[in-house]
Amino acid sequence: MSKQPVSMILGTGSAAPKKVLTNFDLEKMVETSDEWIRERSGIERRHILEDGKTNSDLATEAAKKALEDASLTAKDIDAILIGTVTPDMLFPSTACYVQAKLGAKNAAAFDLSAACSGFLYALTIADSFINQGDMKHILIIGSEVLSRWVDWEDRATCVLFGDGSGAAVLGPSDGKKGILSTYIKRDGRLAHLLNTPGGGASHPASHETVDQKMHYLKMAGREVFKHAVRTMADAAVHGIEKAGFTDHDIDLLITHQANVRIINAIGKRLKLSKEKVFINIQEYGNTSAATIPIALDEARRGGRLKDGQKCLLAAFGGGFTWGASMIQF
Repeated sequence: MSKQPVSMILGTGSAAPKKVLTNFDLEKMVETSDEWIRERSGIERRHILEDGKTNSDLATEAAKKALEDASLTAKDIDAILIGTVTPDMLFPSTACYVQAKLGAKNAAAFDLSAACSGFLYALTIADSFINQGDMKHILIIGSEVLSRWVDWEDRATCVLFGDGSGAAVLGPSDGKKGILSTYIKRDGRLAHLLNTPGGGASHPASHETVDQKMHYLKMAGREVFKHAVRTMADAAVHGIEKAGFTDHDIDLLITHQANVRIINAIGKRLKLSKEKVFINIQEYGNTSAATIPIALDEARRGGRLKDGQKCLLAAFGGGFTWGASMIQF
């Protein structure tokens, strides 16, 4: 028997920088090729934030679109939650800057760090807040500017990542539509496989950390791939079962857009046709916490996700973190 939803998505929005960096552009920067990148990741291009712009600028743009889609104003928002690992600065939170730029004077605001699972972690928290009755409308955002954390001389990582932002407004369910399940997990023992070692209290910024490029993203690609397939598939199954459904009930699967091979492996595990698996990694690359909300917004606006359909979200990220959510639209 399916769960009675307490919150639902009222509106979505997304934003991507106008500047585009193609695989052919990267061929001029590092030893790589368009064919190599596409075969191993499915990525064809990625968007890069312009100089002088910040993560909060991108997040604010996505948030405004989500508010308009929900027919709400910034003053209606009780809280702003942003999943990001590329904040404007260590503190204050990027959410505080977005709160000010939106004029959301009634909203609490904070960031959360769960890497690529950040949006699903924010969704889980927002659903709980609304369930408690303390808040009515919550703005959740996944927003990243990974181009500023990537070593553009490291061909193993620089070809994979891009910048973008996606947002959703949650409010009380109408009793039929809404969040049917949330599921989040972590394994901190694997943190060394995907991280940015420099800049925190363990390795404060210094000439030595800069010279050693410790402020750039570091990833053990093969190990991350292996864990991503297993944990994201397991999360997807848990999300479905917790909602009281089976894989046959899924109308659309939206996973974290990290690698097309991972996405296809999850779809195969759930025995879904290609038509039921949403993929847009070719356009944006891996935008970490932003991939799922960007894809969700594009699916809704593009007619891939219609009223009455059930959508499964699944993510995996550094930490390691992972999670899933089943949603009735």
